[in-house]
Amino acid sequence: MKRNFNNLGFTLIELMVVIVILGILAGLIVPRIMGRPEEAKRAKAIIQIESLETTLKLYKLDNGSYPSTEQGLQALVEPPEVGNLPRNWREGGYLEKGKIPKDPWKNEYIYLCPGTQGDYDIISYGADGEPGGEGKNKDITSWDVE
Repeated sequence: MKRNFNNLGFTLIELMVVIVILGILAGLIVPRIMGRPEEAKRAKAIIQIESLETTLKLYKLDNGSYPSTEQGLQALVEPPEVGNLPRNWREGGYLEKGKIPKDPWKNEYIYLCPGTQGDYDIISYGADGEPGGEGKNKDITSWDVE
């Protein structure tokens, strides 16, 4: 009985084709995966802004108005001592952790009241920490969050 040894493995050409296909897939997928951390930071900033908006609405329900720009978001953590003092500031503050979160790039959120786009504006200047920008440096604003 004679065996045919020609069908027992892969040829060099078959192995090269598989390696080329894997290289092409890696070239397409790796850049997309590498861009995900920035997308995650932008999503986190949007969630934080939405959370701050909800907290500001609770503050307004208790006190009749939003904190002024001068009082800032710090009014959600401790009673303001300047400007229009709140009537019914909630004991313990309005944020569970007792501190104002920083944006995902470790910068403070910008708070303006009255805002240029509504009752108040909350802004993260993105990765570069500067106003304006494109891509990962684009500002994230409360009026664009939906």
